[in-house]
Amino acid sequence: MIEKLFVREGIKKVRLNEFFEKELERAGYGGMEIKRTPMGTQITVKVEKPGMIIGKDGRRIKKLTEEVGKRHELDNPQLDVQPVEVPDLCATLMANRLAKLIERGWHFRRAGRSMLQRIMEKGALGCEIVMSGKLKGPRARMEKMVAGYIKHCGEVAEEMVDRGYAIARVKSGVIGVQVWIVKPGAERPDAFRIIKKEEPEEAEKEVEKEESEDENNMGE
Repeated sequence: MIEKLFVREGIKKVRLNEFFEKELERAGYGGMEIKRTPMGTQITVKVEKPGMIIGKDGRRIKKLTEEVGKRHELDNPQLDVQPVEVPDLCATLMANRLAKLIERGWHFRRAGRSMLQRIMEKGALGCEIVMSGKLKGPRARMEKMVAGYIKHCGEVAEEMVDRGYAIARVKSGVIGVQVWIVKPGAERPDAFRIIKKEEPEEAEKEVEKEESEDENNMGE
């Protein structure tokens, strides 16, 4: 029973995410977070243009909240809209943009490299872009582009890596786009600093200097 509950909740979350991707595409959808509270279900939606969702006098967000409650059977949903601080460092938003570039006819390598460079120029510690599908020719293949530091597994990867996924629909089929970003300021567990050790002579000079300063202060 517990396993079925987790599966049901996971499916519900995926469907809700797909709904927001479709409805909030023009506003620059950048992901969501769901929290259960005693008052109901708190849904935090991150977008590039919050004003497009809130609407005049908050009418659109009220309508969107009602639609979410009816379609996805959530207990008293409460929608909170938050702006994306740095759009170029939001993995979901960048994955959607890359998918749109591919749909417009950009060559996948050109689009991927352009997006990778753009992300790294914003100060990201690392970025990985993976595109898979019928990129070139009748057979499916995968193209990977990596820059900087990326962690793939473990609890560290779950905490410091922002992941985004999107689908580009082209004539040959669909192309999956994954974007992984390690944002600036992330604490790397394997990072280290080299501390220069003071030479004995320099240390003795510092001690003598401090002692002479103490004697002068006592004389005064």
